[in-house]
Amino acid sequence: MLKIAVLVSGGGTNLQAIIDAQNAGGLGDARIELVVSNKDDAYALMRAKEAGIPSKVIRPKDFPDKDLYGAALARELKECGTGLVVLAGFLVVLPPVFIDEFAGKIINIHPSLIPSFCGEGFYGLKVHEAALSRGVKITGATVHFVDKGCDTGPIIMQKAVEVLEGDTPEVLQRRVMEQAEWVILPAAIKKLAEREEIR
Repeated sequence: MLKIAVLVSGGGTNLQAIIDAQNAGGLGDARIELVVSNKDDAYALMRAKEAGIPSKVIRPKDFPDKDLYGAALARELKECGTGLVVLAGFLVVLPPVFIDEFAGKIINIHPSLIPSFCGEGFYGLKVHEAALSRGVKITGATVHFVDKGCDTGPIIMQKAVEVLEGDTPEVLQRRVMEQAEWVILPAAIKKLAEREEIR
């Protein structure tokens, strides 16, 4: 079995999509073992609790520097046998020490078709604001491996979403979540659970 740790910072809608897929048997031989947040008040922690999944809060500000935070986070995940780290709206830049520890075993969901509207400063509503101001007709979401760059790791899966006349950033964000993010994140986890090298 592939043991998953999901890292979250906010509401946890992508976490909920993974939980729902798990409950429906849609993750294959993968299971969420731990949810970790960098914020005490993240609603995602309530979602984990309701699903009976253990959760922890590990905050960067509780450590003298990013490397010690990364080492503590890695230690926590290794203790529960994590084989895949899923960043689901995790708004902390992971330090190299953590990425080295889980090289090739960290994935992220990004709300655009990378390489468009990605990299430093592109997160949350900012991505959709940029897409609308550029006038693109197609946007979407990408699941990719995490490396030491910002949204630069190899792409695992993408799904396109149409931009409609009159879209606001909020409306577009919701459509991208519903039509792309919540679909491809569980699908990517299932795909990786079937690959020998990730185990």
